[in-house]
Amino acid sequence: MAEIRGTVEPGFEQVAEAFGANFDQHGEVGAGFSLYVEGTKVVDLTGGVADVDGTPYDEDTLQMVFSTTKGATAICAHLLAERGELDLDAPVVDYWPEFAAAGKEHIPVSWLLCHKSGLIDTDRSMTVDEALDWDTVTAALAASTPVWEPGTQHGYHAVTYGWLVGEVVRRVSGMSVGEFFAAEVAEPLGLDFWIGLPDEQQSRVAPLIPMGGGAAPMMLSEEGDGSDAAPQSLIEMLNMFLGDGNLVARALTAPGGALSDEQVWNEPRLRAAQIPAANGVTNAPSLARMYSSLVTDTDGVRTLQPETVERAIQVQVEGPDSVLIFPIPFGLGFMTHSDMSPFIGGRSFGHYGAGGSVGFADPDRRLAGGYVMNQMHFGLAGDPRTAALLAAVDAAVG
Repeated sequence: MAEIRGTVEPGFEQVAEAFGANFDQHGEVGAGFSLYVEGTKVVDLTGGVADVDGTPYDEDTLQMVFSTTKGATAICAHLLAERGELDLDAPVVDYWPEFAAAGKEHIPVSWLLCHKSGLIDTDRSMTVDEALDWDTVTAALAASTPVWEPGTQHGYHAVTYGWLVGEVVRRVSGMSVGEFFAAEVAEPLGLDFWIGLPDEQQSRVAPLIPMGGGAAPMMLSEEGDGSDAAPQSLIEMLNMFLGDGNLVARALTAPGGALSDEQVWNEPRLRAAQIPAANGVTNAPSLARMYSSLVTDTDGVRTLQPETVERAIQVQVEGPDSVLIFPIPFGLGFMTHSDMSPFIGGRSFGHYGAGGSVGFADPDRRLAGGYVMNQMHFGLAGDPRTAALLAAVDAAVG
């Protein structure tokens, strides 16, 4: 039985029970879960092991959280908009002139945030080294032709989202998105959360354990069905059923196929780079505290004002996704609650990451949570582990 560590306030015991049951029933190896209500931390749990040596997965452990990073990147854009420095309705070219190439001159910034630009990949192929160089990737995106006419469809920009939104943040603020996030979000809240991990933090990271012996960095399935059966490689499966060059596989391995080998995600060089759609490194308390600061004062900090959050979570796209096929309603940078992106009902919102991680908040009940883990499961938007935790939270808060 896995050792569970941490604290739980009275009334939230069922959340702790769900967390522990994940190890017994759903193959959890190492994980953390944290919950804030009305700006106060009421659950802070870790459990299991961080690596093959049996190192405890504890409060010092850090975890890569894949697309859960997208929520952090969106906050950066909304902060600039709130300050009047960025107009989300303005054309991207107002801030990034080179972006006008290949018929992209009329794309507004908001379409980058809600996956409508059609730039799910670059026109050119790339190596991993090229993909880790910011200027190389953003220049390639600026020169590339959208896969569909911008604005006519929406489709998940699985990896390119981060460079697209992040370059706008850089052009407006004069700082890289990692630097801006560190100074304007992480530091005021005291977060252990980096987009571009410093060398001195690398030893704290729990290596990712791929599903079924190996899988791609971003996973696709409908809401988890509890099955542990999985093909060895999602990309191989997609290519087999949908044919080479299908949009799902292309988006998940962008830019230019550089990230098609899942093993690269455990390399320190990848964690050290800035891939603001996918390589954030953090822990559960930091995720929960960040989201809590969006819906209530938390540790004396309110990261975004209520009216900014209201705009951010207003649904921009609905219906079948041109990349993922199944529908996820997106606001401006955040998933909103739905059958395919389940949070805790109502107007709750957040972002899932490949393999299972999630950060979420409910603006009406003023609560927020974060879940991280090293054992990846199939699913873009949750699996039985997150479903159990979120149900317990919903029941405890009422």
